[in-house]
Amino acid sequence: MSEETVDLVALMNMRAQTYGLLANLFREEVDADSLRELQAMRFPTATGNAKVDEGYHLLYDYLKTAWDDSVTELAIDFVRTFIGHGVNAYSAAYPYESVYTSERRLMMQEARAEVLQTLRENNLKRGSWTEGEDHIALELEFMQRMAMRTADALRVGDEDAAIEHLRTQRTFAQDHLLNWLPMMTEDMRRFSRTMFYQGLAQLVMGYTEEDAAVLDELLDSVEQAA
Repeated sequence: MSEETVDLVALMNMRAQTYGLLANLFREEVDADSLRELQAMRFPTATGNAKVDEGYHLLYDYLKTAWDDSVTELAIDFVRTFIGHGVNAYSAAYPYESVYTSERRLMMQEARAEVLQTLRENNLKRGSWTEGEDHIALELEFMQRMAMRTADALRVGDEDAAIEHLRTQRTFAQDHLLNWLPMMTEDMRRFSRTMFYQGLAQLVMGYTEEDAAVLDELLDSVEQAA
């Protein structure tokens, strides 16, 4: 592989790791093992993106003083932030695209059908996942899986496949993630009480915006070269 390809593979792997981390944090509450793993991680201090930097800073500040009881505190805040008291569709940061893009804020609407179609078109199955396909965790995992596919295509020299995978990710980010994350993360900041979920809101929003710009730049350079 050329030096440029090696760098691109490294970039795709880094993107996959970040999307995988974000997906896991939205999928379920942090348990004791996950908390220890997070405390052992080294977060970047200056990425150049203000939201990402603030997100990492808030996560770091929470994790450096976290202890065993923090698992309970985070579980309570997870419920408060993403489930709420269930009275109406405005009492939490519901982690489903349909809630934010349907007229009556209902689950299992058009957005879910679109994401499901995208998964099928890319031969991806939801496995043991039992929630709607437009859950934020599954949308982030889609980006993770496609970044991994891009890295695999680059390793074997299949540039056309790599470009197609990048285009799929750019379209998905624009049509789905960036279409509703600003609203959901605003609600996260409104309902969450811990620096952990406040930081996660900033991190996922900033990273998704930054990554969309990276995808644009990569594909623009490809199209100019062509």
